[in-house]
Amino acid sequence: MLAMVLEDGRLTATLRPVPEPGAGQVRLEIRACGVCRTDLHLLDGDLSTPGPIVPGHQVVGTVAALGEGVTTLALGQRVGVSWLGRACGRCDLCREGLENLCKRAEFTGWTRDGGYADQVLADAAFCLPLPEAFSDLEAAPLLCAGAIGFRAWRMAAQGRVVRRLGLYGFGAAAHLLAQLAIFEGQDVYAFTRPGDTAAQALARSLGCVWAGSSAERPPQPLDAAIIFAADGALVPLALRAVDRGRAVVCAGIHMSAIPALDYSDLWEERRVLSVANLTRADGADYLKRAAAAGVRAHITTYGLRQAGKALADLRAGAFTGAAVLAIKGR
Repeated sequence: MLAMVLEDGRLTATLRPVPEPGAGQVRLEIRACGVCRTDLHLLDGDLSTPGPIVPGHQVVGTVAALGEGVTTLALGQRVGVSWLGRACGRCDLCREGLENLCKRAEFTGWTRDGGYADQVLADAAFCLPLPEAFSDLEAAPLLCAGAIGFRAWRMAAQGRVVRRLGLYGFGAAAHLLAQLAIFEGQDVYAFTRPGDTAAQALARSLGCVWAGSSAERPPQPLDAAIIFAADGALVPLALRAVDRGRAVVCAGIHMSAIPALDYSDLWEERRVLSVANLTRADGADYLKRAAAAGVRAHITTYGLRQAGKALADLRAGAFTGAAVLAIKGR
């Protein structure tokens, strides 16, 4: 099998033996894999790895082999594999429905090999059935960018009605969430890097009521804000943009240092929250709702051996929407 292996900050195309699934596992023939900013954090060393690793956690594939005891999936079935690759299922957090916070969790493309390859092993219990409404390439970004945005969106409401939603960093996650939020009747305000007219144009084309620089104040106070960019300096800006009693949700796995806050920015019961990973229930719920809402990813495709270029283009902001490695799917 061909895999792009990350070691010492470099991605290298490597031939490996085809792995055989153990008990409770399946081997997938990968059709597509989304490229995520988290993969860039791995490349840059912001997240440490246990050793050489195959990145990629937005994996679409078909079941090519079944391990012992697997009865829930069938050969040839198309499934998705997301960031959460395994949880213990026994700890207090897992029993409370918070498997995303399990201390024994394993993560696809970080602590176990992921989808920058043509084959991957996955736990059958953590494979998600995919709606037929999405092609292989369309489905891939939904498995992390879409689903983590969905979890952040639900947390941002804090049980209150959200009419005006601000999204900071209008990339893969934000452009998917914007479509769902607009379908649900919310006004979406898109905040981009200063001068990023392409991202602002995409936001307007999707139906956002306003698009501008992250340094700007929105024309009206926001009912919630979600930060997808890895820039901690956006936190005080977002706090100043949300109304009293409202929340700012940080949706990334890594963020640069948050500058010192003036208490006036936090006062009046404003809150800052973080989202960590996502549960299988998040993924399953989101995929159904995204299909019903007609969510479509704006995709730039690369070949498997072009994974390094895809990450470089992501860093440079060379495309809008999401990048996907087209391996065998379409």
